[in-house]
Amino acid sequence: MQMPQKIVVQNPIVELDGDEMTRIIWKKIREELILPYLQVDLKYFDLGLEYRDQTNDQVTIDAANAILEHSVGIKCATITPDEARVEEFKLKEMWRSPNGTVRALILVRPRDIDPHQIRNILGGTVFREPIVLERIPKPIPGWVNPIVIGRHAFGDQYRATDFVAPGPGKLQLVYTPTDGSAPTTMNVYDFKGKGVAMSMYNTDESITGFAHSSFKMALAKKLPLFMSTKNTILKKYDGRFKDIFQEIYEAKYKAQFDAAGIYYEHRLIDDMVAQVIKSSGGFVWACKNYDGDVQSDILAQGFGSLGMMTSELITPDGRVIESEAAHGTVTRHYREYQKGNETSTNPVASIFAWTRGLLHRAKLDGNDALRSWCQDLESACVEVIDHDGVMTKDLALAIHGKNMKREHWVITDVYMDTVKAKLQEKLTARAKL
Repeated sequence: MQMPQKIVVQNPIVELDGDEMTRIIWKKIREELILPYLQVDLKYFDLGLEYRDQTNDQVTIDAANAILEHSVGIKCATITPDEARVEEFKLKEMWRSPNGTVRALILVRPRDIDPHQIRNILGGTVFREPIVLERIPKPIPGWVNPIVIGRHAFGDQYRATDFVAPGPGKLQLVYTPTDGSAPTTMNVYDFKGKGVAMSMYNTDESITGFAHSSFKMALAKKLPLFMSTKNTILKKYDGRFKDIFQEIYEAKYKAQFDAAGIYYEHRLIDDMVAQVIKSSGGFVWACKNYDGDVQSDILAQGFGSLGMMTSELITPDGRVIESEAAHGTVTRHYREYQKGNETSTNPVASIFAWTRGLLHRAKLDGNDALRSWCQDLESACVEVIDHDGVMTKDLALAIHGKNMKREHWVITDVYMDTVKAKLQEKLTARAKL
């Protein structure tokens, strides 16, 4: 079948390659679903663990800078090494998560920070949204509309200082102003024996960025926004989140929300969880860091599969995006692939990582042809599963459970070939319009 004329993507895309099974799938997506249809300048960075080690992780910093320059990054899943991985790959050191480095540089936007200190800074908002399928049973069947979770990926427990008290003693929290004024000392607890303690923080600047990103996402999706805290207990800490969101909403976004027919509310986290479970979906949920970490996994399972979840890192001004799959490198499947055995790995989230980044490129460039093409590819992925019943093993298991048979699922290559054929049908039909 003759391929249609390639769509010209006017500005570059930054491509971040990854590890293991997702790297294998990523290449097939690029070579068979992207490049045959798009004329695009891909700024390629290899974030595979071996090359990160070879460059002392400089490649990750270079990739993040490139995303800042070109506004769109598309990332394959990568390994965050533990002790076993250090031994397996003979690494120079236990490199930090590439996601943390990229998020830090993109969202904190440091000016004079030593690149080697960048890994200690984590910031930004990561939005995760399920790819909703009709055919796949949902553990929470009432969720018929998407729920978008915005996780504030800065501070709190993830940058906390924790401590094991070896015995009786006084725990104090001390704040020393840089202007030379008197420090503030707070008595936290008098230990009578052994125990544990923790101190954590956040900043007005980061919370403000979180708020702007969340309000912009709600407007883009035309969905109401909820933000949850436990301000009844953490009156000052969580209260600060609540107050900043409300102030920004009233000053910057209320009129836009009213015009769009949507609204914003703050909810207590426990009340919000109860509402989410009994809702039909159809909203954006802004979560603090730990809450977002936990609830995004619950969300994925509630919609039926961890393999059907998008993940987008968006800057507060809405200009820069880094999109990726919300899952890992699928090591278990990679071990089977290395043995020459057939594998059935769900590629949908990785395909959507490409389309969501390209959709942002289309929005920035005013490229309607690219936008329509992305929508056709996403629709093809879903229709092949929902209408044609062609799917990978994870989805077949969700449908059939213990009764699953080999004929219920296909290997990854067969699924992707079917998606390509469906995409071709859509493009041919569009060309006739």
